[in-house]
Amino acid sequence: MQDTSFAIHPGNKKKLEHTTFHDIGNVKSVNQKEHITVIEAEEGFVNILFYRQDIVRVVMNPHNPPELEGSYAVDVEPRVVDLSFEENDQEITLSSKSLIVRVQKQPLRISVLDVDGNNLVSETEKGMGYNNEGHVVCFKEANQDDHYYGFGEKTGFLDKRGEKYTMWNSDVYAPHNPETDPLYESIPFFMTLRQGRATGIFFDNTFKTTFDMRIEQSETYSFKAEGGQIDYYICAGPTPKDVLEQYTELTGRMPLPPKWGLGYHQSRYSYETEAEVRELVNHFIEKEIPVDAIHFDIHYMNGYRVFTFDHDRFPDPKGLISDMKEKGIRTVPIVDPGVKVDAEYSTYVEGVTNDLFCKYVEGNIFYGDVWPGKSAFPDFTKDETREWWGKKHSFYTDKGIEGIWNDMNEPAVFNETKTMDLEVMHDNDGNPKTHRELHNIYGLLMGEATYDGMKELLNGKRPFLLTRAGYAGVQKYAAVWTGDNRSFWEHLEMAIPMCLNLGVSGVTYTGPDVGGFAHDSNGELLTRWTQFGAFTPFFRNHSAIEFAYQEPWQFGEKYEEVVKKYIQLRYKWLPHIYKLFKDASETGVPVMRPLFFEYSNDEETYQLSDQFLIGSNVLIAPILRPGVKDRVVYLPEGVWYDYWTGEKFEGGKRMIAHAELDTLPIYVKRGAIIPEANVKPSTLHAVDEMTVHIYPSEDEVSYQLYDDDGETFEYQDKQFFALDIVVQRDDDRVVIDTSLVNNQYQPKWQEITYKVHGISSDVQVVYNGEKIKDAAEHEGYVSFVKSW
Repeated sequence: MQDTSFAIHPGNKKKLEHTTFHDIGNVKSVNQKEHITVIEAEEGFVNILFYRQDIVRVVMNPHNPPELEGSYAVDVEPRVVDLSFEENDQEITLSSKSLIVRVQKQPLRISVLDVDGNNLVSETEKGMGYNNEGHVVCFKEANQDDHYYGFGEKTGFLDKRGEKYTMWNSDVYAPHNPETDPLYESIPFFMTLRQGRATGIFFDNTFKTTFDMRIEQSETYSFKAEGGQIDYYICAGPTPKDVLEQYTELTGRMPLPPKWGLGYHQSRYSYETEAEVRELVNHFIEKEIPVDAIHFDIHYMNGYRVFTFDHDRFPDPKGLISDMKEKGIRTVPIVDPGVKVDAEYSTYVEGVTNDLFCKYVEGNIFYGDVWPGKSAFPDFTKDETREWWGKKHSFYTDKGIEGIWNDMNEPAVFNETKTMDLEVMHDNDGNPKTHRELHNIYGLLMGEATYDGMKELLNGKRPFLLTRAGYAGVQKYAAVWTGDNRSFWEHLEMAIPMCLNLGVSGVTYTGPDVGGFAHDSNGELLTRWTQFGAFTPFFRNHSAIEFAYQEPWQFGEKYEEVVKKYIQLRYKWLPHIYKLFKDASETGVPVMRPLFFEYSNDEETYQLSDQFLIGSNVLIAPILRPGVKDRVVYLPEGVWYDYWTGEKFEGGKRMIAHAELDTLPIYVKRGAIIPEANVKPSTLHAVDEMTVHIYPSEDEVSYQLYDDDGETFEYQDKQFFALDIVVQRDDDRVVIDTSLVNNQYQPKWQEITYKVHGISSDVQVVYNGEKIKDAAEHEGYVSFVKSW
């Protein structure tokens, strides 16, 4: 009925006046206990504690002293912060080197300012409190200059001002309209950009939560949860990059993935037999289209039982996986949480025998219908379950598999609520809680169990993990794809802000199903989507059963040629993309960025949903409509070069980009340094040629050319290659200085071809103090070769 006009029946409307709000009243007492400011109010309790000079946590519990332990996302302890504490009859003031927290006493209201007195986050007259349904809520002042980003995986445009979002992991098949909410991921974090200044708020509550950013009339936004306590962290910025560094220090950063995880992945629901997979692999090799992984959807299993192969369909899985790897291609099988009820199925028997499944409080196992039929679900909140589940992956690693794809882990169940009974009890390592409270972290903990298990089983190799569901901190374990989209141009367009906002939410390793999952794709759509996908952090083509196959060659030579070109371009750009991943693993700053990340004072960037940056200085502007060959591109301040033609453009304005079917508009900013490799069939084949493109600027610019074995964790023990490159240009010369930082890992290439763009032969190039006399002149650049 909710899918018909009945949904807007006047009697269906929940009236706000029926929900009584209670604020927490006046301050009754204040105590300073070590690093925690403890406040008792008339209708609740508040704790304030600094995690760093620029990160402060506020916790409000309406009934009891706040619980400060037990976060599923935050696994760091507060640092020792030098604070000043002042109190008078009207307010309490806490000051660090970066922040000022003011607590008004009558009634209790909290404001956070920077050290210059600029308001960052303040409560409205309502402040914090609870309603008669037991929901906790916090009301914040909004500013008409505010723009909001993040919230994890959400549809619609980049700027989330004016939107209302729910955090409740949900299996949603394919609609993905701008109003579709919630989706598979729940990341209750957002960034506010106000007149160039960025601030982040992470609301760490695992219950179903709601963010209401509809500020136009009330100049108020709010966040609430259906249980628990108000528990939020303020990340003070001041830049967007600072906010991400702060937030990911709290929730963790993406580990550097294996290099093969950054190549091109081919998938379908499903490649149903070993013969079909072998034929697919041969097509890629014969057509010389690079590929690093083939994904196996649910049909590889015996009756959809996880940790099994159907030996009628796949008679020799170990031999198949070995043969694929010899050709440079990895295998990524899907693994769902549902375990089929079958007394002769060892995984089910082990789970029952060792009390590892989710149960009701009476002790009965919860059963739900998923792909295998009636199934039990591992209780990943239990340490023993996570360890058991991780070890079960030896079934895959013993066959040579190094990557896993987690699906259906919202958790999805084929029933009216689409998930478990909310009264199911999770063990929670001896502190039982209901599924109502822990639903949103089920996929996160499945990811933890899988990643940790694979890491141990792979004996020093980096695991690859892909997940559909997650919570804040999911980036510590897995890449995230944006779920079951459709082969619609509108879904191609929407994929850009979806990926960007996931990046703003700490999840840098993300991408959509290239070509669209459901519905029939076509040659032009697949081509334009592949052009975009070549620059998303995760690059996978995936299509659904009963719809058109969409491998690169499926729509004829005209489109195959262009699709191949952009898959190859991905491999050319892998040295640069890999370095951006290395940086992201250390800072949390995403690989794929909205323009405001680099130009936070440029209001023209605040709502740009149809173009993006790779790193700091490469702008990508995909074509997003059928038959279109021209589009508007906004170039921020500076000088930009067309990647394909070398044509120079002054920034700070819009221009028209012309793009035939074989062209993706790419612009490189003056000051950029970008390495490119020669194309190989997969990352298992070592690169043996390296080119470094330099776009010199009057300002000194630097870049670190980085490489490692792409497979192990030995880079953490200094087994890597790093060459610092510093460049500066004046009127008649370009000075390039390099210094070898480390070469305990040595790449196969021994020479570097330098291409210096935007100059002619009358500009002298000086390399490490030596004038280059034999530079070759080309249209738009000069080149020379040097050993590293």
